[in-house]
Amino acid sequence: MGWFDKLRAEFIDIIEWVDDTNHTLVWRFPRYHNQIKNGAQLIVRPGQVAVFVHEGKLADVFEPGTYELTTNNLPILSTLQGWKHGFDSPFKSEVYFVATRTVTDLRWGTPNPVMLRDPEFGPIRLRAFGTYTLRCSDPRRLITELVGTDGVYETNELETLMRGVINQSLADVLGQSQIAALDLAQNYEELAGKIRSSAVDKIDDEYGLDLPQLFVVNISLPEAVEKALDSRTSMGVIGDMGRFQQYQMGQAMTAAAENPSGGGAADGMGLGMGFAMAQQIAQGGVGGGASVPHPPPPPPQLWHIADAGRAAGPFGVAQLAAEAQAGRLSRTTLVWTAGMATWEPAGQVGALAALFGPPAPPPIPGA
Repeated sequence: MGWFDKLRAEFIDIIEWVDDTNHTLVWRFPRYHNQIKNGAQLIVRPGQVAVFVHEGKLADVFEPGTYELTTNNLPILSTLQGWKHGFDSPFKSEVYFVATRTVTDLRWGTPNPVMLRDPEFGPIRLRAFGTYTLRCSDPRRLITELVGTDGVYETNELETLMRGVINQSLADVLGQSQIAALDLAQNYEELAGKIRSSAVDKIDDEYGLDLPQLFVVNISLPEAVEKALDSRTSMGVIGDMGRFQQYQMGQAMTAAAENPSGGGAADGMGLGMGFAMAQQIAQGGVGGGASVPHPPPPPPQLWHIADAGRAAGPFGVAQLAAEAQAGRLSRTTLVWTAGMATWEPAGQVGALAALFGPPAPPPIPGA
């Protein structure tokens, strides 16, 4: 290689960026110690812009297209360089390619629950997550405020910033909307639009970024609250608890009968369930939790006594006790009540024996 070839190799004559990562926002052309050749070709593809930076100062910006770099299309750089009548020598300048296409498949979420006051449940905690798309709307501002001297700037370097901005917007929108927690799902689209608008106001003027789309995928309650709601929903679906219990008992009895290996335990369980079910049915257990009235007390037992060959009465137990204390009713007095086959002495009837006190001992033999 001759001396002129070596000198020519020090000059850059084609400047371009071919990106297939889809997550790189800014890429600095690797000039190193090389100099850009006068008349070099600049190729800016769709979805890109090229920004020239000279000694830390933003210079010219090129939209998509192919350019031959001369003083005619580098007016700001020419002024910074002090070229008044054109230039023929190579020059040094940093070239940043900025992606202006929309970056998709970006995710956001709440690392900590958002505390809110719900009109139905009172104070609650909500978590949310979703997706969004990102696009550079002002390359100059993006390079100035975020990129600086970074040679490669990717979307993952914006995750913390974007998560904070979106979560703050989420809290503001939920607090202002006053939508009940159970009605949030049907308002996801409206909420997403308001969250996006609030977030764009924070990042557009400050960082030159835009959110073309933002979606709310889910807003959820704490797990314990969701379980309580599931139980409440289940009770509403079941409706009549009495009928549901009877159905459950019937299912269990059927399963026990169809289990040949259940043995005596299964028979006992089925019998117990049968008794419980019969008791519910007997008590009118179809009212879904309605109180069952107590049965009336049984009528008092009435007695007849034999008096001088005739039946006297009927008497209650309290009246018989008075007759026994007066001496008109003794242990040998014959009595009868419904259910007895024949007349029996009062002292031999268990229900009346207590009226006469303990029986006297028999006479002592040989006394």
